[in-house]
Amino acid sequence: MSRAVDPASAAPSAQRGSLTVASPEQRNPGMPLDLQAVRAVRVNRPAADGRAATLTRRRSVKREWQAGWLLRAVTLIDLTTLAGDDTPGRVQRLCGKARRPVRADLLAALGVSPGEVTAAAVCVYHGLVGTARAALRGTGIPVAAVSTGFPAGLSPLATRIHEIEESVAAGAEEIDVVITRGCVLAGDWERLYDEVAAFREACGDASVKVILGTGELGTLANVKRAALVAMMAGADFVKTSTGKETVNATLPVGIVLARAIREYFRATGIQVGLKAAGGLSTAKDALAWLILVKEELGDRWLDPHLFRIGASSLLADIERQLEHHVTGRYSAFHRHSLG
Repeated sequence: MSRAVDPASAAPSAQRGSLTVASPEQRNPGMPLDLQAVRAVRVNRPAADGRAATLTRRRSVKREWQAGWLLRAVTLIDLTTLAGDDTPGRVQRLCGKARRPVRADLLAALGVSPGEVTAAAVCVYHGLVGTARAALRGTGIPVAAVSTGFPAGLSPLATRIHEIEESVAAGAEEIDVVITRGCVLAGDWERLYDEVAAFREACGDASVKVILGTGELGTLANVKRAALVAMMAGADFVKTSTGKETVNATLPVGIVLARAIREYFRATGIQVGLKAAGGLSTAKDALAWLILVKEELGDRWLDPHLFRIGASSLLADIERQLEHHVTGRYSAFHRHSLG
């Protein structure tokens, strides 16, 4: 039987069993590499696929509940532009959309103040960090920069670390780093651990989101192993994809990552975030990932400190769905542009 779900219905408890729960603002300090745990990972692919297939069938989010979930999704979006023809003007327009991601008349009809709904962050290339910082000054919306030879991650390590340092110096508060996928495919977990730990150190106070490039890791077991190593090395978030791979964020991958995060939390009491990126373009996609996070990790993860969606066109479709909820009519996609 389908049922409506409120993503904020359950207040987070202070403890889970006897394990003290860290606040979402507490960063992951990392831990020594546990090779035994990494090598012992096994993933049942049919079970992961089956679980993913049931997510949206078991839960139905309709009417005002759907509007509430979609507004929550907006606050979790890292509004992103990573095109070769990006310009300061495009980034400024994107930042304007991040500040006011949903039209004021729609928010008024839903009984929501415009100031209550902003994007979680704006994500750009390093050269446009300063432009984004200036456009977002005073809003509290952080700037995220992709770094470390994005998207391939094959630049020399010293160059990748220097990129991070330059982006942090320019004012980026979050850094999305790319791992060397070859480390995973070769089972070189020590090298991967050292690489992510070096990225974490270079980030300083900036949050580090580790892009695994899951579509290029071969198996779901490799996805989980890579996620565990990244968390052991101090990742604040594990992120599915660059958005440039052939296969990006899929629900089976999301389940595997969520369970890796859950295992790390149970072992350490530290909450690591999850970022889904690549291929999420519809409101239906956003709802599916919200359901996944709620069911696999719980309500406390439905917060920008612990869950992000990297997207651009997704926001326009969410706004279309909200307009349909308010007016009963669908508008053209181009009426909800990003800038």
